Amino acid sequence: MLTTNESTMTTTNTLEGSVKNFIENASIEWEEMAPGIRRKIMAYDEQVMLVRVEFETGGIGTIHHHLHVQVTNVESGVFEIEIDAVKRILKAGDVFYVPSNSLHGAVCLEAGVLVDIFSPMREDFLEKKQS
Repeated sequence: MLTTNESTMTTTNTLEGSVKNFIENASIEWEEMAPGIRRKIMAYDEQVMLVRVEFETGGIGTIHHHLHVQVTNVESGVFEIEIDAVKRILKAGDVFYVPSNSLHGAVCLEAGVLVDIFSPMREDFLEKKQS
């Protein structure tokens, strides 16, 4: 039997005031990042952040690194993923893990969406969004 916990109907305090416990994809606008790439910051607190990144075929997530641990689910499409100079072709349902400060990037071979999870949250993403 399913029960309703009143606390699930509230919000959680964070750096930015409050974050909803339930987030509807349609309620968040896409943010253009680069030619053929846009993202939605779906949810976050100080410890974790989930971001959807949509790529057109040929879109390139340039090689970079950050202190955050990253786990990414390939929601749709086909991508060439590079982590520390090792490349793999991944498709819908596959996942990749990026340790802190590892060089990594992506090339979109067939249009699709990556779902990134970062720990801790990416404060730099919020700064770019506000500027």
